[in-house]
Amino acid sequence: MAGPVPNRALITVSIMLATIMQALDTTIANVALPYMQGSLSTAQDQITWVLTSYIVAAAVMTPVTGWITGRLGLKRVFLVSVGGFTIASMLCGGAGSLGEMVFFRLLQGVFGAALVPLSQSVLLDINPREKQGQAMAIWGAGIMVGPILGPSLGGWLTFNYDWRWVFYINLPVGILAFLGILAFVRDTRRDRGQRFDFAGFALLSLGVGALQLMLDRGEQNDWFGSLEIVVECLLAVCGFWMFAMWSGIADRPFLNPALLRDRNFVGSCVMIFVVGIILYATLALLPPMLQDLMDYPVTTAGLVMMPRGVGTMVAMLAVGRLIGRVDVRLLLLFGLAVTTFSLYQMTGYSLDMDWAPIVWAGIVQGVGLGFLFVPLSTVAFSTLDSSYRPAAAGFFSLVRNVGGSIGISMVETLQDRLTQVSHASLATQVTPFAPGLHLPALQQVWNLHTTAGLAALNQEVTRQAAMIAYIDNFKFMMVVTLCAVPLLALLRKGRHPAAATVAAD
Repeated sequence: MAGPVPNRALITVSIMLATIMQALDTTIANVALPYMQGSLSTAQDQITWVLTSYIVAAAVMTPVTGWITGRLGLKRVFLVSVGGFTIASMLCGGAGSLGEMVFFRLLQGVFGAALVPLSQSVLLDINPREKQGQAMAIWGAGIMVGPILGPSLGGWLTFNYDWRWVFYINLPVGILAFLGILAFVRDTRRDRGQRFDFAGFALLSLGVGALQLMLDRGEQNDWFGSLEIVVECLLAVCGFWMFAMWSGIADRPFLNPALLRDRNFVGSCVMIFVVGIILYATLALLPPMLQDLMDYPVTTAGLVMMPRGVGTMVAMLAVGRLIGRVDVRLLLLFGLAVTTFSLYQMTGYSLDMDWAPIVWAGIVQGVGLGFLFVPLSTVAFSTLDSSYRPAAAGFFSLVRNVGGSIGISMVETLQDRLTQVSHASLATQVTPFAPGLHLPALQQVWNLHTTAGLAALNQEVTRQAAMIAYIDNFKFMMVVTLCAVPLLALLRKGRHPAAATVAAD
């Protein structure tokens, strides 16, 4: 935007409040999941729907932001998004059942999807070209507040008040952001002639939604032994297949086929899918492990997870200085190597360890992920024509979020299944002839001849089996990360720099 912009500082504060509010909600609820599980009377594999429903809704709605903004105007869409997100947060805080919570989280995702891209757009508009780098640094710092403060703030609110305050905290922030945007942000010119591929959007939404339902409910319904899972699988396959066919014949498809002919963009999408799996799945596994198995208070669980975000922020600042001097493929290789090493560290977790291994592995993983976000977005758009970048940015964000939601569902399913397998394996070693059970100290607690002793022994076997399952899950994610390394061969050095700042939302 040429010329001076009045109230630039107040505009920045207002839109960053909205951005931080949305960023916090990606992680603030994680440490409160065990408390929600008890309050809403759900199983561990079901309570993660609170996370996946939000991520899927935000992923699907993000690519629509540009079209809606063109039709209604930036200011109006921003106000509706902030107001709707705040109201949905209040409804989440008052939810009385899992069904209500999932529905209200879907609403949060729908309204929150536009907040990050709109805030980025406004910051670029109100700052002259020479200050846009500084503006994007402010924007990136706001985005990173989520993983840094989310777990600790969520733990503090849950411990001192109630898990519902994880959502109620959005009310004052939302009101301030709404009033600031209403008073200071100027509207943009509307483009009512802009076309949108509703058919492609509907087919892709059908495929993503059906796939997510299948993954979320598969373990509970015995997978393909259930008619529901079979139907959801068929809907997912049909949705994706019809979306691919439609994209090939539509005049202006939701996913332009030209994007798929750019190997940098395709390779980056596959890799950001893997990054989404690692980031969101790890954040979903750690809180129940720390609180349920290691008896960490919810506040402590949040604090030991917080350094992960600090590691990411430090790495992203370093990458900002290296991105123009070092081949991005080398930065990506370093990021994958560090992330793999962090997951290897996590395979050494045990029930007897203190907080230090958790913190250090978190910092290392944060550094690894920080070396993946910005280089991936840079190489993804480096060889694309500028006219394709808006559509590519929305699809890139969608792929990352879908990877995260699928990753959460996968590791929760694996956790449940691996715990059962490990429990059965350990139980075969528990016999009256096991020497360890005859030690006097153990017989007082795990007496095989009393009901209380058998119950205590079974509880410990379950606890050990769950820890083995967590370790196996970390091994699985380590293998997934290693499988992404060969994808670097698909990438090539960009012919021109790209203003790609979309990967960290």
